[in-house]
Amino acid sequence: MDEERALYIVRAGEAGAIERVLRDYSDKHRATFKFESTDEDKRKKLCEGIFKVLVKDVPTTCQVSCLEVLRILSRDKKILVPVTTKENMQILLRLAKLHESDDSLEKVSEFPVIVESLKCLCNIVFNSQMAQQLSLELNLAAKLCNLLRKCKDRKFINDIKCFDLRLLFLLSLLHTDIRSQLRYELQGLPLLTQILESAFSIKWTDEYESAIDHNGPPLSPQETDCAIEALKALFNVTVDSWKVHKESDSHQFRVMAAVLRHCLLIVGPTEEKTEELHSNAVNLLSNVPVSCLDVLICPLTHGETAQEAATLDELPGDKTTEKDTVLKSNAMVYNGMNMEAIHVLLTFMEKRIDKGSSYREGLTPVLSLLTECSRAHRNIRKFLKDQVLPPLRDVTNRPEVGSTVRNKLVRLMTHVDLGVKQIAAEFLFVLCKERVDSLLKYTGYGNAAGLLAARGLLAGGRGDNWYSEDEDTDTEEYKNAKPKEELLKPMGLKPDGTITPLEEALSQYSVIEETSSDTD
Repeated sequence: MDEERALYIVRAGEAGAIERVLRDYSDKHRATFKFESTDEDKRKKLCEGIFKVLVKDVPTTCQVSCLEVLRILSRDKKILVPVTTKENMQILLRLAKLHESDDSLEKVSEFPVIVESLKCLCNIVFNSQMAQQLSLELNLAAKLCNLLRKCKDRKFINDIKCFDLRLLFLLSLLHTDIRSQLRYELQGLPLLTQILESAFSIKWTDEYESAIDHNGPPLSPQETDCAIEALKALFNVTVDSWKVHKESDSHQFRVMAAVLRHCLLIVGPTEEKTEELHSNAVNLLSNVPVSCLDVLICPLTHGETAQEAATLDELPGDKTTEKDTVLKSNAMVYNGMNMEAIHVLLTFMEKRIDKGSSYREGLTPVLSLLTECSRAHRNIRKFLKDQVLPPLRDVTNRPEVGSTVRNKLVRLMTHVDLGVKQIAAEFLFVLCKERVDSLLKYTGYGNAAGLLAARGLLAGGRGDNWYSEDEDTDTEEYKNAKPKEELLKPMGLKPDGTITPLEEALSQYSVIEETSSDTD
């Protein structure tokens, strides 16, 4: 009935009447996502009628009402086939300022029309394969990038940027060819990085360092949504970019990583939005070549060093003896480097563990990222080792018992999901410099057995990667308890069927094999 009345007015009414009836329809169906199949034909005709109105010279308010209803109707995939034509797509492109003209975005009155047109395009492209094909034919990706360049430094049009970016994300998600076009032909990597810089209001203090105001206000909801859409689009653009082939690529990835470091150190309007923002930053960091992740840490600035000195001056008594304690008590500093971003990643990881669900989607990206950072960058590994595997003092409880980060990760080493337990074990193994004896010290043999068996290290030894030879000192508590650990050894069967330490059993089998190979 609603569609019938609206269709009648759209076909025969004047602009004011069309606007009123469509506004009523939009208000009634704003939250409608499932439609009655009996009215399908009427909705198709209403869509066609709306497109005919949009080509006329009608007031902006009438255009907005038309587009709002079109956006609602475009949620229904079944009605899109007859209305998704090249002509209709071009109507929406013109209204969204995505046509070939070099029009600037000066008329504020047109902004609602642009935003609603972009919303319609998002729905139509997502729900219609024909629209996806037409997007390629009409070179929609290039038009979207052009619109972004017009508004990248203008904060009062965040809604336009947000839905432009969302449409760019959808296109690059649905068409792998567009990812390559965005990356190389359209220079999407620097463009989208600049959009992030604008959203975060970044002020650079060095080539890859930005000023962080810890007392500043959180991002606005609009800035946060815009940043999230840019992060998602950048993920698609860089998804196959784990290798750097040119120096210019390396520089651009370092700039992006520095922007992502800034992203990790700021907050959104709510805790949920902050987590969503950081989650997308983690996903994107996973696409950055590991050699470029060194910008996640940086030397302490003069101001930070002066602040530490001021803290020392406030200490009573002998300041020199207290110095190490003060520096170590600051969890964000290690070896003269600012570790704030790594600390945020570690905290993010622990929160994802504590959620207790969706580990594969929510936890493995950040665990993989921390693992690769630790493997490639010594300072990051040593900082994380101090945080995750501090010197052992509690030697009475099993490694998986307790509430520390180590206890939580050790429990994951026997998780039912193979991917989750593998990356948790790999992370701890890398923190132990891939030394079996060190891993067993912190995790226990039973928890580590799966990783060691997969790597052929059940008898001991170390992995294939090289690490610096810094010492792993033992606490007095561990030294006293260490002899008792000899009660648990990896065992194996000798050729005669008796049990013996695994190393001895393997050596006996080796002798038998050599003897057998000498006989004909």
